[in-house]
Order: sequence, then C-alpha cells, then structure tokens
Amino acid sequence: MSLFDAIARHASLTPRQPALQGSQGELDYQSLWQQIEQLAGALQGAGIRRMALQLDNGLPWALIDLACTRAGIVVIPVPHFFSPAQQAWLLESSGADALVGPEHEGWQAATPLILMTGRPDEQAQLLWRRTPTSLPELPAGTAKITYTSGTTGQPKGVCLSLEQMTSVCESLALRVAPARVEQHLTLLPLATLLENLTGLYVPLLTGACSRIPSLGELGFTGSSTLNPAMLGQALLRWPSHSLVLVPELLRLLLALCANTPALAEWLKGLRFVAVGGGKVAPQLIGHARALGLPVYEGYGLSECGSVVALNGPDADRPGSVGLPLPHCQVTIAADGEVMVSGSAMLGYLGEEAPAIPSIATGDLGRLDEEGFLHITGRKKNVQITAFGRNFSPEWVEAQAQLCPAIARIVIFGDGQPANVALIQPLPGSQSHLPEQIARLNQQLPDYARIHHWLPVALDQLPGLLTANGRPRRNEIYHHFSRQIDQCLTQGLTGESS
Repeated sequence: MSLFDAIARHASLTPRQPALQGSQGELDYQSLWQQIEQLAGALQGAGIRRMALQLDNGLPWALIDLACTRAGIVVIPVPHFFSPAQQAWLLESSGADALVGPEHEGWQAATPLILMTGRPDEQAQLLWRRTPTSLPELPAGTAKITYTSGTTGQPKGVCLSLEQMTSVCESLALRVAPARVEQHLTLLPLATLLENLTGLYVPLLTGACSRIPSLGELGFTGSSTLNPAMLGQALLRWPSHSLVLVPELLRLLLALCANTPALAEWLKGLRFVAVGGGKVAPQLIGHARALGLPVYEGYGLSECGSVVALNGPDADRPGSVGLPLPHCQVTIAADGEVMVSGSAMLGYLGEEAPAIPSIATGDLGRLDEEGFLHITGRKKNVQITAFGRNFSPEWVEAQAQLCPAIARIVIFGDGQPANVALIQPLPGSQSHLPEQIARLNQQLPDYARIHHWLPVALDQLPGLLTANGRPRRNEIYHHFSRQIDQCLTQGLTGESS
C-alpha cells in the first residue's frame, strides 16, 4: 500500500484520529487528507516542478512535503544546519523553481500558500519563485532530493523515489509493530531523511500520530547546540511512545533523567527508541536499558533510504545494529565493506549513472551467524559526529591551510559531540590562532567547525608523521587520546591548556 493510499484509508476508517499535532494546531486524518489534496492541486496549478523546503519543524513542513509528493513535485529539503554558502549552492545546483522559507537573493515573492492547520486562523507561508539558470536532469521517478551532510565542501544530492521511501517505511513499520506505537515525537530536523521517514511517513502509514514541535521549542540552535533545560520542559509537554535519536541526544536524555525525576517518569511511557546516525557506545545502550528505556540501535545511510538495519522487540542483539530490513539485502565484500542491494538510490543529482544494483557503504562490518549486522569501522576517514553529521576532516584541514599561524592540523570528531583540533602552530604565531580559527569557523557549517583545540608539536614526537610529513591519524589519536578527552569534558582550548 502506498503512503497516500494508507492516509486515504485512515481518513475513511478513522477520520477523527489525530494525524499531526504541533504548535500550529492539530489535524485528524480526514482533515489531513483533504488538506493534502487541496494543496497538491494548488501547487500543480502553479506549475511548480521542484520545491525547496526551508522551514522549521512543524505542521507546515509536513503539509508541504506531503502535498508536493502527492502532486508529483520533487521535494528538496534545505537543512538548517548547512552554512549559508551550502544552502545557496543547494538551491542553485538542484534546479529548484520554488521555495517555501526565508528570502534568498534572486527569488521573487509569489502568492503565499494558505495552510489549514486545525486552528480557526489560516496560516500563510511565504512562497518564492524563480527561473533556474540550469535544470539538471533527474533520474526517472525522483520524488525527493535529500542532501548529505557533506563530507567535502559541497553536499551531494541523493535522488530517491516514493516507491523506495515507502519500502523503507513499510519495513520499519513491521520491525517496530510489536511496540504498538500510537504517538511519535520528532526531535530531529524533518529536513534530515531519517526523521522525514521515521517521524512523518511511518506514523502516517500505520495510522499513528506524528507530534511535531519546532526545533526552537526543543532548545535546538543550529545542528549541534542544545539547551538541555528547554528540551526537558518540551518533552514533558509532548508525551509520546517513540523517539528517534542520535547518540548525543540519548546521552543527554540519560543525564536529564538522573536530575529530573518527572522526566524519568515521562520516559517510562516510551515504547520504542531508535538510536543511530553515528557511533553508539555499547555502554550507552546498556545504561539506557538498565533504566528501562526500550532503546534499539540501527544503521543506514541516505543512499539506501536512510535505514538499512534495526534491532527490534522481536529481534534484538545488543552490540549489533540489528537485522537488515526485509526490503533490502546486506552482504560483506572481500575487503570487509558493507554492501546493500534492494534499497539503492536512483542516483546522485547531476551525475549520469545507470540503475544502481548495490551501494558500497564505505563502512566495514560483519554478519554474525544469525544475520545481525555489526559495524566495525569506516573504510575511509569520514567522521560522523554524535549528532549524526558527516564530515571529512581532510576538507576542514585543507581549509585551515588558509590560516597563516597553522603549520599542521589534525581534527577528531568521530562519535563526539564536538570537534577537537590538534594544531602545530608556526613558531611565534600561537597568539594569532584564536582569531584565525574563529575566522575559519565562520566559513564552515557548525558540524564541521573547530570547537576545541590544543597546540602540539607533531614533528617532535616519533611515529606521528609519515616520511613526507603527513599526519598518521590513528597514531596521533592514540597518543593524544587523554588530552582530547580532557578537551571534551572540560571545554578546553589552546589558550587554557
């Protein structure tokens, strides 16, 4: 059953069942279906082909995404955690001819979109139009272009079909079914494919309710700055049965439970908590389980529709990322790389390629005797922060070459809530580092910035550099692991170390 067949069926059988709830109001399934159909018709009538969506989490984001998809208009979510330069490049490279969100240079105001969100007053969303300077071809069937976090300066657009996204959602619904989820609370940005599917499409497919507070209400600023007190207060206002978390959010929730008895009681009402998007320490899962939280680790990537494997109530092996979902097949290549078929993207935006039979994930792993997938490492040096953002340290290190005070720099952020840079300053220039690092950070998205740094003399320690002076990343990390941990726990910078 397609996503829209499911929504129409729920609208017929359980018309008054809440479908979407947020600060802007509430929609039951009958009202949601009517709004999707009306808005889809209006968007088609406006001749829109590719819609960029740059809104905070909320009912308007969900309604526009669903209506565009229903109308056959390609949806292009614009992540708020991208830098302004990345957002501008996304809008240009995607060939978007319409935008809902803030004004961008070169866009002209059009008739606002009027949304009915369950309140007496209508909500108008600003609509901007333009004629794209170029219109890159899309693979046939593209319904959404989701951009990766960007392991280099320019993120890649992953083209996905509605059929593929629905297959992922149907598999997720089966895996989670024993938990009997009736209400899901979105904590991650809907602009990320993970929450877009698990927090919006899966609940609507199953007849549950998606509860969508704004990211600001939850205490988020950017992609990796969060006010814990605001998050705790928001959670108490939005009781729900399921969450999808990145590792750092799980760690924060456990800390909040220890200090807020009311929140600890709130969390006992959860029936399913999925955690993924980055390395998850087994100790973190164990701690959560000891508190009675139904936490299950999963794994995936955008090129495979976001989720490939997931533990669940009926198939759970802590330490693994779960059994592969029913719609896809996972194999391990001779070099240990995880390969996924049956769930491949249509292709990357702007790249000519035939149908992709399988995806080389870049992750190393193994399948145990019962078929559970275990991820053992990364094939390359791409790092995934604790907030689930991918970045290549070599990219940031190359950008740092523009800082005259830096002789060598090595950045570590894999699995961490913040990035730590080990910097070898040029002699006599250390006093200029704070200013130059601040200037460098202004050019980077927040997930790739240098949050803490330490001055080190890499060339004075044996075995840390290759013969031609290149850093040996693993050796450097092991040598300075204590200092890196101290930076993260005490918030040190080079000025105070």
